[in-house]
Amino acid sequence: MEKNPVLVAPSLLAANFLELGKDVEMVNRSEADWFHLDVMDGRFVPNISYGLPVISQIKKLAKKPLDVHLMIEEPEKYAEAFKKAGADSLTVHVEACVHLHRNIQQIKNLGMRAGVALNPHTPVVMLENIIQDIDIVLVMSVNPGFGGQTFIEQTYNKIRQVKQLIADTGSTALIQVDGGVELSNAAQLIKTGANVLVSGSAIFASPDPEATIHLLKISGK
Repeated sequence: MEKNPVLVAPSLLAANFLELGKDVEMVNRSEADWFHLDVMDGRFVPNISYGLPVISQIKKLAKKPLDVHLMIEEPEKYAEAFKKAGADSLTVHVEACVHLHRNIQQIKNLGMRAGVALNPHTPVVMLENIIQDIDIVLVMSVNPGFGGQTFIEQTYNKIRQVKQLIADTGSTALIQVDGGVELSNAAQLIKTGANVLVSGSAIFASPDPEATIHLLKISGK
């Protein structure tokens, strides 16, 4: 049986914001599949990143889907605005959603892929009643809020649990991993069950970002 292709989603949080257009064009040229865009509000996570105006500008240049990760409280207030800004997928945190099923339906009704993210301390069982309704499970392998953190080793076990839940329920959700993803652990992540690798610092701080993206793409082969 042919293995599913590995998707690579460079995280623009690690890009050079003085040369953002150049970094977007680099991702366009590369073998990357999605742009990963982290939105932080300074409340749900202890940091503030970029928001709607920047994403709207990225959309003008991007030739690949925008995968938007909302690390914000009350994401339902902004789902429609992110759709208008150009989001192709929208991921919300289970910890930030009082009415998660309603949030997912809102995202899907707007025509976007719907994702749910789990912080490192959040158990996979929280997904049991929503797994068949979502397109992406984002397993955070660092505590959200800052780039360049060290990978949490417990993530491998969590990926296995998500993979088992997907198999048990017949879900078609992709398993995405974000945080400390680099060439040294990419192959193991894919072997464990990851489908989408989000990588920021490892790509944008490398001497040849396009080559690093290529190596991430083939790391599971």
